[in-house]
Amino acid sequence: MPPRHSPPEALLTTLSATRGRSDRLTHTEHLPARPARYAPWPDWIRPEVVASAQAMGVRQPWAHQAEAMNLAKSGQSVVIATGTASGKSLGYLGPVLSDLLVGTEARNGRGATALYLAPTKALAADQRRRAAELAPPRVRAALYDGDTPPEEREWVRQYASYVLTNPDMLHRGILPAHARWSSFLKTLRYVVVDECHGYRGVFGSHVAQVLRRLRRICARYGSSPVFLLASATTADPAVTAQRLTGLPAEAVTEDGSPRGPMVFGLWEPPLTENVGEHGAPVRRTATAEAAHLLTDLVERETRTVVFVRSRRAAELVALQTQDQLPRPLADRVAAYRGGYLADERRALERSLHSGRLLGLASTSALELGVDISGLDAVLMAGYPGTRASLWQQAGRAGREAQGALAVLIARDDPLDTYLVHHPEALFATPVEATVLDPDNPHVLAPHLCAAAAELPLTDPDLELFGPSAAPLLPVLERRGLLRRRGDAWYWTRRERAADAVDLRGSGGSPVQIVEAPTGRLLGTVDASAAHTTVHTGAVHLHQGRSYLVRDFDLDSSVALVELADPPYTTSARDITSISVLSTDTTVDWGEGRLSFGSVEVVNQVVGYLRKRISTGEIMGESKLDLPPRTLRTRAVWWSVTEDQLLDADIPPDQLPGAAHAAEHASIGLLPLFATCDRWDIGGVSVPLHPDTGLPTVFVYDGHPGGAGFAERGFQRAVRWLTATREAIAACECERGCPSCVQSPKCGNGNDPLDKAAAVRLLDVLLAGAHAAAEETGRDREAAQDGPDGRHGRHGRDGQAGPDERDGRDGRVAPTHVPDPTEAAQAAAEAADGAEAAARAVEREAGRTTDRPTDGSGPGAS
Repeated sequence: MPPRHSPPEALLTTLSATRGRSDRLTHTEHLPARPARYAPWPDWIRPEVVASAQAMGVRQPWAHQAEAMNLAKSGQSVVIATGTASGKSLGYLGPVLSDLLVGTEARNGRGATALYLAPTKALAADQRRRAAELAPPRVRAALYDGDTPPEEREWVRQYASYVLTNPDMLHRGILPAHARWSSFLKTLRYVVVDECHGYRGVFGSHVAQVLRRLRRICARYGSSPVFLLASATTADPAVTAQRLTGLPAEAVTEDGSPRGPMVFGLWEPPLTENVGEHGAPVRRTATAEAAHLLTDLVERETRTVVFVRSRRAAELVALQTQDQLPRPLADRVAAYRGGYLADERRALERSLHSGRLLGLASTSALELGVDISGLDAVLMAGYPGTRASLWQQAGRAGREAQGALAVLIARDDPLDTYLVHHPEALFATPVEATVLDPDNPHVLAPHLCAAAAELPLTDPDLELFGPSAAPLLPVLERRGLLRRRGDAWYWTRRERAADAVDLRGSGGSPVQIVEAPTGRLLGTVDASAAHTTVHTGAVHLHQGRSYLVRDFDLDSSVALVELADPPYTTSARDITSISVLSTDTTVDWGEGRLSFGSVEVVNQVVGYLRKRISTGEIMGESKLDLPPRTLRTRAVWWSVTEDQLLDADIPPDQLPGAAHAAEHASIGLLPLFATCDRWDIGGVSVPLHPDTGLPTVFVYDGHPGGAGFAERGFQRAVRWLTATREAIAACECERGCPSCVQSPKCGNGNDPLDKAAAVRLLDVLLAGAHAAAEETGRDREAAQDGPDGRHGRHGRDGQAGPDERDGRDGRVAPTHVPDPTEAAQAAAEAADGAEAAARAVEREAGRTTDRPTDGSGPGAS
């Protein structure tokens, strides 16, 4: 091995040249260093803050930090959207701590306060440490989260001037008890929203409404805080910030921080001698490959973090690496993931900060800004779902302008395979915009109830909550959740309204994992994942140990486990059916059709497979008796006719496999075109769907009410399905494999699948799309040449068809001037959606959903 701390390029060369790995590196990207651009300290920043920063080696702020400070001081909400390790924290801490120091001169020592929101507890704890380094002790910074002991909570409410918490605690603990926080809220000067790019989809939509509730309560106490947001590099950060807070924001995007050179490798694990389902070739798993690479890096004392996609993968990578290393090196490798108890997390964070740990396998918890400076390398076992997350994870290495190595290791998955062979999709494509929809009635309805419980809702409040609020109130009144008295709406129930809102979409209370012989609590798992991960008979990993689930008690939300060492892993199997509730838009693609609208998905886990650890061989299947789960959401779907199937030479016996394979691959590729992850979406393929009367493939959002992902797929359908077709056709396998059409979460055991027929099916569908686009172009030209000079309508009902853009920012171009009836129609649709949302509020815990699956509807198998 080369000497320790060798340049990243030499390190990557060594990794690829040893152990027969020469053919696994598919691409190397060299990212040049970037020089620093400095600015003077704003003269209003308190000298104590400047002195502390200079003592830490910050002689002058970078240009973007100073710009953010000045915007904040002017009272303008601001979003700092610069790269990883670009000092965003100082950009908002400068004004926050300066104003808090001024506030300490008030009679009660708390003339100004600030609230910090982080998506994870670890990040909030890290930011508390940073604040303590920059400010004198008289600025009282305190954590307020689920781990805060009860005896400390009252002190925080009464005396802390800088409270660091998370959206969940703000929603459940602070806003419902705002009277007890009145002295803090009436002097609230700033609200910091860190890592705001992570607030996307349904979670982001919920947080957006929590922030509106916060603004309403602050106004009640006479304060109007400035919002300071920090984000990874994203498209349209100012738009994202405004949708999140409801306030206009200035974006700071010119990064003035220095960056050392980075070498970024794309890595594809080799094919193995093993075969998977239906004899398909199988590549070595990304986690196994990451463990081998981490072993080599730890042996040469290269500080490395491996980012993985699941809690189980974090445990596996750490365990396999430890097994391959001698002691004491093996003791310097660990796993870090959600579900650990608070003491375990804190101990790991201390070991990471101190440098005792050389290798860490982590879920995305460490992606979000936790200071892990001094890393030499980052390995990513699987594409993290978005380019924004990819760069955020890669940026964890190479702080303080040192050189860094980042390696993306492809999973045996269509998207990962596509990316490692199409580097331009990563390195020549801008990062995504953050998708969230605060007006989603499934999101908005319970927050209106929570707001009414905090303070009676009045008509002037409705503007704060958006245009969908007014149509929802009568629905909530009909359900007996709100009551109007005079000019205000009141919460009518004895239950806490906030308890009806599940911010993270986990589908209810977490399931506790308890060691049966001792009664010891090992950890928790989200309710939405429990049916597939801790069902009776499942294998569960925790801190490198294997457990078997002896009993899963649905009523008490407890999974009883016991230590075991089975030679297999488990994988749940399920069945899924889907029905169309309403169709918003349909576009004719020749004889075929592309549609977008609302659907109901019914999913049930019916059994699980046991797969041998060493080979992936299926050892057997067991049945389960778990209740079905229902999800109302949004979907994009496409249908073809019998004539098109004849043109594609797809006889009836090949149709189920063709549609199923196309569905799997399209789900795998959608994250390239929408800000989502494969696990955020699901799909169903049906040879003859009763609602369409045609062979149909659905792709749906895995969240109640939708999250915007399927809509993005509809808008970009031509490019999305073209990439899907290319990914299937380019795969070197003969009959279909995990790199193209097999899915790791298929509820039907990846049967049936027909790779070749899927390509023909997509060919005939896209041929119709291209023919329709040509016809639309001719119609538009004719309309432009007509007597009134107006543009012709295209798509159906005058709406923009997929991939019809204005050429500037990727958004769908407007095609007609809205008329007054559209607002009424939108309000009616919101009210329809609110009926389901109101029922969810009525059940207190919200609608529970299962993990979105790739599956087949009735008659597909």
